[in-house]
Amino acid sequence: MKKDIHPKEYRQVIFEDSTSGKRFLIASTVAATKKGKWEDGKEYPLFNVEISSASHPFYTGRSTIVDTAGRVERFKSRQAKAKAPAKKAKKGK
Repeated sequence: MKKDIHPKEYRQVIFEDSTSGKRFLIASTVAATKKGKWEDGKEYPLFNVEISSASHPFYTGRSTIVDTAGRVERFKSRQAKAKAPAKKAKKGK
């Protein structure tokens, strides 16, 4: 086996969602430089994340459905209309 490829320590880490402010205490090997106090009064490494289950639209129920099929069809119809006059001009020459 290769040496020094495994994480050094597996410990409790506070993950803080910067969007919602929600905090989670989870065991992890992530390298955290900050420290923070948890509800039990103990100090743990603190790691900031931009999105978690507390702020992600899928988990919060605030997701929106995008009608990409309709947009693609409209784009194709515009392109077909734009190319049609160019073809007529070539036939007349």
